[in-house]
Order: sequence, then structure tokens, then C-alpha cells
Amino acid sequence: MPFTKIHWSTVVPLLAVAVLAAVWGRKLSLLADVPVLALLLAAVLAAVHHAEVVARRVGEPFGALVLAVAVTVIEVGLIVTLMISAGDKAAPLARDTVFAAVMITCNGIFGLVLLVGALRRRVAVFNAEGTGGALATVATLATLSLVLPTFTTSRPGPRFSPAQLAFAAVASLLLYACFVAIQTVRHKEDFLPVEPGADDADEHAAPSARAAWTSLGLLLAALSGVVGLAKAVSPAIESGVDAAGLPRAAVGVVIALLVLLPEALAAYRAARRGQVQVGLNLALGSAMASIGLTIPAIAVASIWIDTPLLLGLGATEMVLLAITVVVAMLTVVPGRATLLQGTVHLSLFAAFGFLAVAP
Repeated sequence: MPFTKIHWSTVVPLLAVAVLAAVWGRKLSLLADVPVLALLLAAVLAAVHHAEVVARRVGEPFGALVLAVAVTVIEVGLIVTLMISAGDKAAPLARDTVFAAVMITCNGIFGLVLLVGALRRRVAVFNAEGTGGALATVATLATLSLVLPTFTTSRPGPRFSPAQLAFAAVASLLLYACFVAIQTVRHKEDFLPVEPGADDADEHAAPSARAAWTSLGLLLAALSGVVGLAKAVSPAIESGVDAAGLPRAAVGVVIALLVLLPEALAAYRAARRGQVQVGLNLALGSAMASIGLTIPAIAVASIWIDTPLLLGLGATEMVLLAITVVVAMLTVVPGRATLLQGTVHLSLFAAFGFLAVAP
């Protein structure tokens, strides 16, 4: 194959694995951290690109599910590697990352999709039944995993006891599994695009089986590279946050932004094609997977990681979560949204970002 025909998304996963083998077990200098961090970001983009290829092969709504699971694997890998390297300082990292992911998806990506859809057709149209069910699941998962630990009394601080953590993990998995069954089998039609004349560009044509299997292999390579390289540069990320004088919660925000940036681009492209429902599926599916899969995975990992797991949100974060759920429900009920709804959600996202750096 001529070199000019080799796509960047093919080179990056292989390069990430090669660099990982070269730096594994070594302490990197500042000069080496910068290119490795750039390669880490490129590997995240490549992973989601290949997940999109696989998603187009399996079709909607399975496609959004594939993307959400791929993003969650990256998120869990980053959280676990940072928890191992940072020790007790990383106790609230899972909470901060998951909460940031919820705010980014349910306000940032959600608002962006509505704004782009409304600009394109004056009114963004979507399926209220499916979107409302997804939003209700996200709200329940967030309450079980992030709000209740602040009020339980079995352990001091915003922590679950081992039994409570096990219950929250199992309940999260069951809720997520139930939603997946509803989305992909029993009520699949509630999550399909409803916009009249939504564009089906050639970019979205189903790839061949060979291309899908190739992308699956490259996806696994990219995910391996992301998790491994994250461990290598984790000291640099923490040092950068400390040097900038930012709160420790900013580390979780950086992880969530890094992981969800490709998802945001995919949702934006879907909205540009007039497929608002696909964009909302991506946003809420990522939020749901971020809680429903990340919390159980971190709960299992905490058995071997000697780091306390702080999950309960503070008062400011709970207010932001509550107003997000209320506003999102009011947005979803009519099944249509204008520029106003998109702007409101983006305003809440801006408030979250500002308070994350200036609490």
C-alpha cells in the first residue's frame, strides 16, 4: 500500500503501542512528557475513530453503545492508573472525573447538539420517549453513586461502606444493562433519528466487514496505548495542575475533557447532518456508561488499590447536578428544542467549568 494512502488512525495506535513498550517502567523527563502526552491524545482520537467505524457497521442504536463503551474503557484506565500513582491524593479522583463527565455530556455536548440542530432547522427535533428514559437513568445512576455517599453514616466522610459500595456497583450495572436491552432490543425505535430528511452522507455508509474487523483490532491497540501511556505521563499531569495552582478536582476535569472530546466531535457531526437524536444518544449514552460502568469497575479495582474511595459530592456540585436534571427534563419533554434550550445547557456547562477552577 502506498504511504500516502495510510490513514493517521492506522499509524497512531501502532505507534502508541511501540512507544509504550519503549517507555514502560521508566521515569520520563519533562522533555519526553510533552510528545508522549501528545501521542496519548492522538491515541484517544484514533480509538474513538475506530469505534465509530465499528459503530457504523453495526448501525444505530448499537453504534452509540459501542462509542460509549470505548470511551468508558479509556476513562477507567486513566482513573486507575492515576489512582495507583498518586495514592491518597487521588481518593476523590473517580468522583471528580465521573461528575465532570456528567456535566460535560448532559450540558456541554447536550447543549451543543441542540444548538447546532436548532441553527440548522430552527427547531431541533428528537424522540422524547427514548431521550427521556435515558435522562431518567442518568439521574438515577448519578444519585445512587455520587449523592447518597454524602449522606450515609456507616463510614465517616463522603464514603460508602464496602456493602454500600457493592450495592451501588451492582445496581449501576443492572440499570445500565436494562437500559441497553431497552435501547437495542425492546424499544429500539425510540432511539432512532426522527428528523425528516436527515442527511445520510457517504461518510456514514456502513463499512465492509473487513474494514470493521481491522478497526476493531486497531481500537484494541489504541486502548492499550492510551491506558499505558496515561500511566507514564500521570506524574506530569498532576505536576501541571499543582503548578497552575488549580484545585485537585481539576485533574478529573482534564481526564473527562480528554476522554470526551472525540465523543463531542462525533455528536457535533451528527447534529450537523440533521441527526439530533444520534447526537443526544451519544451524549446521554456516554454519561450513563461513565457512571454505570466506571463506578463498578473502580469499585472492583479498589479491592487491590490501597486508596480510599471518596464518591460523595459537595453542596456546590449537588446544586449543579440538580439544576442540570431539572432543566434537561424540561428540555426533553416536548420532543423539540430551540436555540434557547441549547444556550441554557451551555450556560450551565460554563458555570461548571468556572467553578471547577475557582470553587
